[in-house]
Amino acid sequence: MSMLGGHKVVENFKIGPSVRTTSSVPLSFLDLPLAGPIYVRRQFFYHFPHSTLHFYETTLPSLKISLSQTLQHFFPLAGSLLCPPPPHKPFIRCNDHDFVPLTIIESEADFNHLSSNHPKSLKDLDHLVPKLTCTNIHDDTFVFPLVALQATVFPTQGLCIAITYCHVMDDSCCGHFMKSWSSICRSGGVDSTLLEKSIPCFDREVLKDPKGLETIFLRDYFKERSTWKEKLVGKTSDVSNGYTEDYVKATFVFGRDDIEGLRKLVLDQWKRSEEFNSSQYVSKFVVTCAFVWACLVKTRCRSDYEEHDKEEYFRFAADCRDRLEHPVPETYFGNCLTLCFAMLQRKDMKGEGGFVNAAKVIKRAVTAMKNDPFKDAENWRESFTKMFSLGSTLVVTGSPKFTVYETDFGFGKPTKVEMVHSLKGLSLAESRDKEGGLEVGLVCRTTEFEYLVSVIKQELRVSES
Repeated sequence: MSMLGGHKVVENFKIGPSVRTTSSVPLSFLDLPLAGPIYVRRQFFYHFPHSTLHFYETTLPSLKISLSQTLQHFFPLAGSLLCPPPPHKPFIRCNDHDFVPLTIIESEADFNHLSSNHPKSLKDLDHLVPKLTCTNIHDDTFVFPLVALQATVFPTQGLCIAITYCHVMDDSCCGHFMKSWSSICRSGGVDSTLLEKSIPCFDREVLKDPKGLETIFLRDYFKERSTWKEKLVGKTSDVSNGYTEDYVKATFVFGRDDIEGLRKLVLDQWKRSEEFNSSQYVSKFVVTCAFVWACLVKTRCRSDYEEHDKEEYFRFAADCRDRLEHPVPETYFGNCLTLCFAMLQRKDMKGEGGFVNAAKVIKRAVTAMKNDPFKDAENWRESFTKMFSLGSTLVVTGSPKFTVYETDFGFGKPTKVEMVHSLKGLSLAESRDKEGGLEVGLVCRTTEFEYLVSVIKQELRVSES
């Protein structure tokens, strides 16, 4: 056993599917923009008032057995993403020796603090998620393990089950996998409901490419791949790696009344505008994200000397499974996402009408996506390169549609579900305790957090008046 700052590594397991499968799984055209070192990290905190011995003797065997049974159906997750040199396409390789690493940690940290909405050190949260490491084999092929899991025991306090995964599957797939695992664990065996109704779909033929985007995305993928060798080999998926400042992650909860107040403020403003009809629907995604985006810009760009003409970007992904001409099964395994963005100049977000302006451009982006999910998709790489090089970008991760608080391993619903991401991220989930509400996770510098809280409170008071 080794100690890592109050976190004791107890054991490392290699869990394989209960039935082995040797095969390869091709990537679809929608996987290509996300293939490579793009990682997602999610933590599920549970109230677990038991001793460490109880966990090892009772809970751990159930977690391991049910994970193996779940991987029988999600077998690609035990494999690796192989990215050979051009002109070969990347693919997922699965063989009889594949496994998912499951690390067991014992922690002396304060579970109640880490599982709260209060600001926590990003480095402390990062200890609770497993790492994935890229390797580069002799023929210049990059190899990315797809999934790593970690269970951290806080004796007599709680349990954190965390997943890190490579983005060859989207959040919908991750939710499918985690709920399947938790369901089998909770039921003490293979859940018949899972077997009959929820088998993952690996058929790439269900996802049509009417615009011929695969050729374009493959070209862009090869351009991106050419930058990996010096930057990525041997590096891990640790988001706090290389940080020189202290960053904190905090969660802001917006209840139904908060969201309705924001929605009313937007619609009242739009009544005076000929551009928008005040009777139209404005989703809680639009108003909440617009509000937080505007508050962040006002917080981070509060100096009078900031570049007022600089572009601020808001990037989000939308699940397309039910939006395409040929609908894709809900259980489709892979990425079925379209990538969208909105843009405003900084001066249009810092002023009095910044929130309403933000709602307007996000609303337009959502409407455009619904009308044509892959509009301008051929320019995704060029657009996103411009965003991150010339402007300031906020990227949304997660969604309330994934109902993460329904992931029950038998300990009850999670006390907190967290996503670990960088300063440029905004995580979304349904509210655990406020029906119809949203949880918004943000990463901030410690020096700006209190100011951000004051801006959010002040702007909410405006919407209530």
